Amino acid sequence: MTLIRNEDVIQSVADALQYISYYHPIDFVKAVNEAYEREESPAAKDAMAQILINSRLCAEGKRPICQDTGIVTVFLKVGMQVQWEGGLSLDEMVNEGVRRAYLLPDNVLRASILADPAGARKNTGDNTPAVIHTEIVPGNKLEVKLAAKGGGSENKAKMVMLNPSDSIADWVEATLPTMGAGWCPPGMLGIGIGGTAEKAAVLAKESLMEPIDIHDLRKRGPSNRVEELRLEIMDRANALGIGAQGLGGLTTVLDVKILDYPTHAASLPVAMIPNCAATRHAHFTLDGSGGASLQPPKLEEWPEITWDVGPRARKVNLDTVTREEIANWQPGETLLLSGSMLTGRDAAHKRLLGMLDKGEPLPPGVNFDNKFIYYVGPVDPVREEVIGPAGPTTATRMDKFTGPLLEKTGLIGMIGKAERGQLAIDAIKQHGAVYLMAVGGAAYLVSKAIREARVVAFEDLGMEAIHEFVVDEMPVTVAVDVNGVSVHRTGPALWKEKIAEAHPLEVK
Repeated sequence: MTLIRNEDVIQSVADALQYISYYHPIDFVKAVNEAYEREESPAAKDAMAQILINSRLCAEGKRPICQDTGIVTVFLKVGMQVQWEGGLSLDEMVNEGVRRAYLLPDNVLRASILADPAGARKNTGDNTPAVIHTEIVPGNKLEVKLAAKGGGSENKAKMVMLNPSDSIADWVEATLPTMGAGWCPPGMLGIGIGGTAEKAAVLAKESLMEPIDIHDLRKRGPSNRVEELRLEIMDRANALGIGAQGLGGLTTVLDVKILDYPTHAASLPVAMIPNCAATRHAHFTLDGSGGASLQPPKLEEWPEITWDVGPRARKVNLDTVTREEIANWQPGETLLLSGSMLTGRDAAHKRLLGMLDKGEPLPPGVNFDNKFIYYVGPVDPVREEVIGPAGPTTATRMDKFTGPLLEKTGLIGMIGKAERGQLAIDAIKQHGAVYLMAVGGAAYLVSKAIREARVVAFEDLGMEAIHEFVVDEMPVTVAVDVNGVSVHRTGPALWKEKIAEAHPLEVK
């Protein structure tokens, strides 16, 4: 028998969650760097440079890679000979570890978990509860695999019940473009095959806990059908030309992970869950001798990358910008924004439009005349920070609010991550506005451009409150211009064609 203390589980979970908040897995860093080195699309290369620079800054500063510090997902394998010292259940131990990690004063992590999801959606305040999967196995140890899964990538999960004769690779190739870029590629695809619907989804999630090794697989060659499928899906996914951040390029997927399970003769359940550019997971084992010890990676393992868009970027003063000025901005153009902007996400948009619909004035300090709104839910600041990591959230969630907000205010532009849907593009074109894209997965880097920050409205919404930011040369890309031209459509289409021309026999 092994006796494991409650406190060792709690502190190990807390330490692991802090660790993964600022340390990318080194296999991921190397994979992104390899993709960066061979990338031919300037826009995609710029995006990956920001991701890599952000990653190193977070490792140095011990601050979150992404403002979305995720929903905690834990896989536990509990040895049948384990006993416990303490009165907490295993779920209670894990959740106390989550609570301790997310409230740590030196590196506060954003609380994103809402109770009563179909009703009041009230923030729990400490990012609990975690999603926990427990398996009882032979042995006398506790094996723990945990991840912090961002909402942008989690929202792109797909599930299908195929016919047994259907092609899984065909389904993935057809489905991936429908997922947009809100999952912040380049990243991994986790695929679960078999079992039942819920089993396939759990398999897909668990597969994402594994290290990136598809280049090793390609070198040695596949030894079974699952490995063949990994390579086939990887090649077909990258041939789509979606590219980093959906801007078009050679690398969309860094690895494809597959776990399978026996299934009914009439069924072929398949789930696909992407991991984003803020891939975060850790593994440890407790054997009764104390808590887990996670060794920090060496900073030398990060590539030395410099990124300077100054000479080719248009500098914009947000305090004086006009509609006439934004009409000259070109799709794909890099801008450096300086001046003041307001922030707002789903909850703030809903409340603002509710006030406008009732004829109520907007809160003091909320004036959208000739202003931009930044879709962000920042991390709280620590130490000398003005604001914590403050990268963009997925813009498509705001699509249904875009038309009414443009119509009823003087708003002229929006900043977020990934593409806009047709509803928003039509509204942008109709009102002569623009949509600018910041890189998802570069939240700490973005925060370095924020010189002042204050809450101006809806403080009760926590991280979804409306802030006013004053920024200095914040880098963004013109993603939808005043004519409704979207780089998330033109870029991937161009690079899909280029890849097909370069490798005509490999593209199906």
